[in-house]
Amino acid sequence: MDTSELLKKVRKIEIKTRGLSNHIFSGEYHTAFKGRGMNFSEVREYQFGDDVRAIDWNVTARFHHPFIKVFEEERELTVMLLVDVSESAAFGTVKQRKKDLITELCAVLAFSAINNNDKVGVIFFSEGVEKYIPPKKGKSHILLIIRELLSLEPKKNGTNIRDTLRFFNNAAKKRSIVFLVSDFLAAPHYQEALTIAARKHDMVGVHVYDRHDKELPPAGLIRMQDAETKQLRWVDASDRKVQEFYTRQFQEHARYCREAFIKSGAELLSIRTDEDYVKALQAFFSKRI
Repeated sequence: MDTSELLKKVRKIEIKTRGLSNHIFSGEYHTAFKGRGMNFSEVREYQFGDDVRAIDWNVTARFHHPFIKVFEEERELTVMLLVDVSESAAFGTVKQRKKDLITELCAVLAFSAINNNDKVGVIFFSEGVEKYIPPKKGKSHILLIIRELLSLEPKKNGTNIRDTLRFFNNAAKKRSIVFLVSDFLAAPHYQEALTIAARKHDMVGVHVYDRHDKELPPAGLIRMQDAETKQLRWVDASDRKVQEFYTRQFQEHARYCREAFIKSGAELLSIRTDEDYVKALQAFFSKRI
């Protein structure tokens, strides 16, 4: 993709997703995530009806009169996007590729965040971390992120969610809102790292999948390639046992993903490539209010 084509695509994504974030998601985003952190503001004298649990006993002892700690909502948040850029994201059969949906979702979330004066950072990952963009504010920063979403080509095969979460757990010094966006078609064993991340951060998984990730169409004898291992093999797609095995593999990954997020206390949102992601995001934000 040459520079002029890339800039056109960036502009197209900006116009569509910024409009959605301005007119649809700005209020929902703010309401869904406000108050996730509280900063100490001051102490003042205790008044009737105040929560006794907020009493500052050190100040109270010093002045022989009850004082309480006053906290204010932390207005500025940090949003981290953990984005799967492995080769399996290039798959899509109905409306668009998973990668295209991931790009739009991340752009909408990023613009919603900067509309709320929040910082946005990104970790692109495949078998390992491909690129880390530290959190910053501003439109130019978001456009940089969109350019990377559109143009970044993974250097490694496969998908490693566990090591990506470990990298994030070590890199993140401040509590963040974290969107882990992936098709989750990876080897399991990321439960422990996800649990550690969810203890400190507001973790949300976004499971992006295509209809034919789950259902193999009865297309007869076809040559299939694993997007991440590049292995080729001939498959009889019309064979019932082959179709059942294909569906079972998807269901096993999806089940592990659901259970991992439930056990860790994180949330999970699933969106199919031919579904309306606007409605899915609105429903998710509304549920958190």
